[in-house]
Amino acid sequence: MNEFKDWNQKVKKTFNATSKESVLTVTEAGMAIGLFKDQMKLYVDKHKLTKVPISRSVHRYLLLKSEIDRIVALQ
Repeated sequence: MNEFKDWNQKVKKTFNATSKESVLTVTEAGMAIGLFKDQMKLYVDKHKLTKVPISRSVHRYLLLKSEIDRIVALQ
């Protein structure tokens, strides 16, 4: 039986392996800041954070880890 793997995590792993810039999923970024996933999506739009698009979906994206680290450092 195949083990379930979150699709967002697979995309993140592939992106991080092929890019100089590290990324986080919306859920991971929200946990770092102390927000739920839906709250984080609103935060991203309000503060115009960089969305790294995922080619298979219009509504899914990853966030730059460097931007989230800066926000966490300011808190």
